[in-house]
Amino acid sequence: MMKIILTFLISTISLGLWAQQPQWGGNRGGQGMTMNGRFYGKIVDGSTNKGIDAASVLLIQSKPDASGQMKDVTVGGQLTTPKGEFTLENIPAKGQYRLTVTAIGYTPIDKTVQFSPGNLDKDLGNLKMEPDIQQLGEVTVVASKPMFQMGVDRKIFNVDKNITTTGQTATEIMKNVPGVNVDIDGNVTLRNAAPTIFVDGRPTTLTLDEIPADAIESVEIITNPSAKFDASGGTAGILNVILKKNRKAGYNGNVRGGVDMRGKINLGGDINVKQGKVNVFLGLNLFQRKSIGTGHTYRENLFSNKLDNTILNQSSNSTNTGQFLFGRIGMDYFMDNRNTLTLSMALPNGNFNSFQTDNIHIDTMSVPVRMQNAIRTTANKRNFKNFGPALGYKHLFPKSGRELTADVNFNTSSNSGNGDYITTYYDPAGNKLGDPALQKLSSSGRSTFWTIQSDYTSPVGKGKFESGVRAAIRDNKNINENSAFNYDLDEFVVIPSASTNYKYIDQVYAAYSTYSNKIRENFSYQLGLRAESSQYKGTVLSTGETFSNKYPLEFFPSVFVTQTLSPGQDLQLNYSRRINRPNFWQQIPYYDVSDLLNIRVGNPGLRPEFTNSFELNYSKSLGKGHSLLTSVYFKQTNNLITQYQDLQYDVPLPDGKLDSAMVISYINANSSRSYGLEFTSKNPITGWVDITTNLNFYNARIDNSGLDEALGVNDRWAFFGKMNVNFKLPANYTIQLSGDYQSRTLVPQGGGGFRGGFFGGASGAAQGYINPNYGIDIAFRKEFLKDKKASVTLSVSDLLKTRKYDAHSENSVFVQDMWRRRDGTMFRLNFAYRFGKFDASLFKRKNNRTGSGGGDDMMQMQ
Repeated sequence: MMKIILTFLISTISLGLWAQQPQWGGNRGGQGMTMNGRFYGKIVDGSTNKGIDAASVLLIQSKPDASGQMKDVTVGGQLTTPKGEFTLENIPAKGQYRLTVTAIGYTPIDKTVQFSPGNLDKDLGNLKMEPDIQQLGEVTVVASKPMFQMGVDRKIFNVDKNITTTGQTATEIMKNVPGVNVDIDGNVTLRNAAPTIFVDGRPTTLTLDEIPADAIESVEIITNPSAKFDASGGTAGILNVILKKNRKAGYNGNVRGGVDMRGKINLGGDINVKQGKVNVFLGLNLFQRKSIGTGHTYRENLFSNKLDNTILNQSSNSTNTGQFLFGRIGMDYFMDNRNTLTLSMALPNGNFNSFQTDNIHIDTMSVPVRMQNAIRTTANKRNFKNFGPALGYKHLFPKSGRELTADVNFNTSSNSGNGDYITTYYDPAGNKLGDPALQKLSSSGRSTFWTIQSDYTSPVGKGKFESGVRAAIRDNKNINENSAFNYDLDEFVVIPSASTNYKYIDQVYAAYSTYSNKIRENFSYQLGLRAESSQYKGTVLSTGETFSNKYPLEFFPSVFVTQTLSPGQDLQLNYSRRINRPNFWQQIPYYDVSDLLNIRVGNPGLRPEFTNSFELNYSKSLGKGHSLLTSVYFKQTNNLITQYQDLQYDVPLPDGKLDSAMVISYINANSSRSYGLEFTSKNPITGWVDITTNLNFYNARIDNSGLDEALGVNDRWAFFGKMNVNFKLPANYTIQLSGDYQSRTLVPQGGGGFRGGFFGGASGAAQGYINPNYGIDIAFRKEFLKDKKASVTLSVSDLLKTRKYDAHSENSVFVQDMWRRRDGTMFRLNFAYRFGKFDASLFKRKNNRTGSGGGDDMMQMQ
């Protein structure tokens, strides 16, 4: 397989190098005809060699006026792109020109340029600008990045502008990101499907609840990724979490701390030191949490002729406590102006405790009625440790726009836990029936995850060629031991049928190429093709049973075409093919009987699901800061992986017996289809109020025909909306209000969404729907001291105490309604203080990632 990938990479790079042979620019006519050419290049910072955004480039030529005197005439000009690039076209080839470049905080450039004989496509190379210290001393900075930026290929949510999530985790961040829905268990969905989570452009083993909000710079929402990105992710695309890091000369950083209404604290700090060719960054965050939840389940079990039909009523109360520490350290070494080496390491670890009491009432639906009451208490402890070093290299070639990156990421994590379960039975009069049932569950696991990737980018004429290779190898081992107390032996006895030792190896190798260009000034396109080879092998160590799936070679094309209708108005059509491979928890053939009323087991026979995704996007800058992005999307998925609850026989129970029980597992539905209309807008109402709005109207359809006669086709229209309102008040006060509403909808595709991980609970089975849900958050911030270096923030989540998970599900053997609520209204108070020097690099475009996907054609909504 590696031979195929290397052959593919060599051929694509060879194609790119061949295409870079000199291209004639301008118009070449016969004798006596005027020939035109093109000047292009890149404006870079003289110390870091990074592109300078919005520098003014003018091309001037001296010509005689009517009186014969020479006068400067502007022949062409433009502002540089975010990468510092510029192109001046249709320039007469004859004569000399003056190129002038100006940018805030830099000494101007003024140089003479002209075309060489036989070369009408002139590359001016990297033009370096040096900081103007005197000018910097007189500058007052008044602009900053907006909270929300959007373009046709992705949307960017700048976290440092969001104050409602200060002192919390990435899960709370996602609750404020337009278009993203988060349930009370931290399960994240995008357009009613589970997305893939990236950190700094790469897949991660971290859950969102293991990443502090204060460590995040921004979140990128990529609804239909191109061939450059991993094909995995199924129907929902990618949420890319960008961690904070800067490269300002000198030193700078911040410290912060906070406390919530339950006395749980959060502490953190970051520092960045740049001296000469070395930049060092360090961040540390401590996060504590106490979560209180309640819930209720009503279920009718319709066992037909097998067992007596029963009614279950269960009420639950839970308390979860825990803390985690997130450390990150790294170093950039600027070897020279064209080579940068980056070494970083993430060190998260945590421990969590939970205690839950369930009051259970079961009675039969037959006559005479037989009743059973029980109280079950559950005490769980778990911990995890994570170690994640990464090495990145970036090389800039002399030719502007050509670069090579290479990354090696390694992540190893370990976890362990144990749980004690006590179930006491009572008769209808409340008298205890015999000794309580005692159960113990111990588990441990270890995983390693290697990601190796290299990317090459080069201009080809007026276009751009990109290619790369990637290998991702995941090795996981998990041990679960289930024991029941034997009163005769006076000891806990392991139940082999309910215990398992399990391991798996998952390997994905990929190569891609994309080519983008403009046919006309107002029409551009990007064509991409990704090839992936994957194989999965799992082994049950206790029995030696193995299972696997292998896809030797799968192709994933992508097409993006953009028509510029007018300045600030674009229309884009795109297509991509994606895959969603079943994860470890969906496949492990282990019966989790810790909750006898919600037994779970994986399905090792699951197949990957394949999705064809289409989007039509219309973006419009409406003037005075108003912007609108409208998207129409359609997605067709085959072999949809969905959660399924059904009656199973010979289920291993804690007492060592095999019996019939309702079991939650996963299946491949025949297919699913979703389509919808989404609006995202940014509207500055006044100079001190702005609103960001996201509305999504969609239809979701799951075809379960052939799996259960009671299911058939599940089809439903739904609506999701989210709004963020910012108020900038006098005396450096800010108020931020955010709210969201989800109408009744199908259970999200992808098995209930991405598990938040901190105290994640179960989602309902995919045989039903989720009832409407809404919530409002608010925050107040006061900035003070010189240059607003200090701030105090008071945030209130779920202001009206309305958020809860309320679901209905059914099939031929059961009908169930359940709801859960977590925490309700929460108050948090946080303090932050910034320190460091004012520096010329405040005006530099940051390039904080080596090898991670960046966004082009981004339209800022300011």
